[in-house]
Amino acid sequence: MILIYGNQELWESFPEEEFAKAVAAQDAFNRKYAETGELLGAYGNADAAQAKVVRVRDGVPAVTDGPYLETKEYLASWYLIDVDGERRALEIAAELPFASTRAVEVWPILHEAAGNTL
Repeated sequence: MILIYGNQELWESFPEEEFAKAVAAQDAFNRKYAETGELLGAYGNADAAQAKVVRVRDGVPAVTDGPYLETKEYLASWYLIDVDGERRALEIAAELPFASTRAVEVWPILHEAAGNTL
C-alpha cells in the first residue's frame, strides 16, 4: 500500500485550479499503473472525523470516534471490505483478533479509481 497523508484543511488550502491539476496527475498515475497490472486499487479515505475506533474488552466491543493513536503508531495493515454500511463494518472490525489488545480504525472509502476492478 502507498499512503498519502493529509487532512481536509490541507486539501482545502489548494487553489481550485491547482487541486484539479493534482487530481488529474494522480488519475494519470493510477491509469499508468493499472495498465501495467501493478495497481490493484487506489482509494481515498474519508476525513478523520468520520473514522471510528473499535476496542473489545472482556468480549464487549466499544466504538468511539477516532482515530486517537499515539503519533509513534503507524499503519501496519489495511483490510479492504465491501459491506452495506458502517454498522456491519464495525461488527467485522470487532472480530479482528487485534481489536482485543489494540485499537482498530474503520474508515469509509470515498471512491475507486476509474475502471479499476479487484
